[in-house]
Parts: sequence; structure tokens; C-alpha cells
Amino acid sequence: MTPPVRLLLCDDHVVVRAGLLALLDSAENIEVIGEAGTGEEAIALTAKLHPDVVLMDLQLGPGIDGVETTRRLTTAPAPTPHVLVLTTYDTDADITRAIEAGATGYLLKAERPEELFAAIQAAAQGRTALSAPVASRVMANMRKPRPTLTDRERDILAQLAHGLGNREIAKALFISEATVKTHLGRIYDKLGVDTRAGAVAVAKEQRLLP
Repeated sequence: MTPPVRLLLCDDHVVVRAGLLALLDSAENIEVIGEAGTGEEAIALTAKLHPDVVLMDLQLGPGIDGVETTRRLTTAPAPTPHVLVLTTYDTDADITRAIEAGATGYLLKAERPEELFAAIQAAAQGRTALSAPVASRVMANMRKPRPTLTDRERDILAQLAHGLGNREIAKALFISEATVKTHLGRIYDKLGVDTRAGAVAVAKEQRLLP
């Protein structure tokens, strides 16, 4: 008999964790070996328990978020777990950031239990698992033509990727902060995002940055 998938659950809502624990207790061949309420706790427990799969929420309250936690888990020294995102957020930026961070799959919390169980099994084997709406968005984005950015917009994106704030970007490019904000608004519109992190993630995914 195949050994059960050893799973670590990470969600900052106690009630949600309790519901998922009860649900997963009914699943065959899945063993929940730990639960975490923060990204930092998930990293510590992963190093101690070595789960096969970490079921990860994206929004974790104070501390590092689910994307950064995923990145740290998947780039840590072996053995590294597979990370399966389970969230209510399905924006292009969230999906892109999670996949860029190394997530094996991306599910929405509206999924049926049997779909969740199947996705956990798939993730344990390193196979991609996506909710149908997420898969549709990924495919649609792949078919979309890449946005055309001006040279100045690319310059600003490059500065964003290095973590610079508006004032630092303005100083580096010899322009005003107001001009930086105007360009950022246009960049967000073109990339279909509303945050700096989302812009950088989409730009990298579409190879708009070196």
C-alpha cells in the first residue's frame, strides 16, 4: 500500500484550519502532521517535520505572506516540500506570484473536497494541480499578446525589481516623483495588476525584465 501523503496545513484562521483538519481527516491516504498559523511557523515546522506537501494560504496576517513562505520553502536545502496554494484569491497577479515562487498547484477554497484530495495527491507527486478557473486564467494569459512598455516604463520596472521606492526611482532616473507615479499607473494598467509586487511578478513571467 502506498504510504500516506504527509501534509502540513498553513492558514492564519483557526476556524478555517479546524474545518480543513476535519475534512482532511476523512481523506484516504492523507495524514496531517502539523498545522501553522503564520509563514514563519510553517517554515519552522517544515524543517522539523519534513512534510511531502504544504497546503498554503496566501494571506497570513502579520509577518511574511504565503508567497514569500512558498519561496523560502521551495528554495530551502533538500528535502523540500511541494507547496499547494489554497486560497480565495484568484487575480492574475496572485496566481503569477505564487507560481513564480515555486508553488506546485493553485486551488480556490470553493473546490469540492474530492478535488482538493486529488490535488494533494497530485502535488505530492510533483504534478501541477490548478482549479478550473485558475487554469482558464493561466491559459488566457498565455494567449494574450505581451504588453508593450516604453523604454521609460521598462526603466522604472527595473528599479521596482530592485526594491526602490518612488523617491529613490525619481532620483535614480532624474525625474520627479509625480512622473514616477504617472508611469506606475500606466504600467499597472498595461500589466493588469494593482501592486508593485504584482507588476514585478508579471513582468518577470512575461520576460519584460532582463
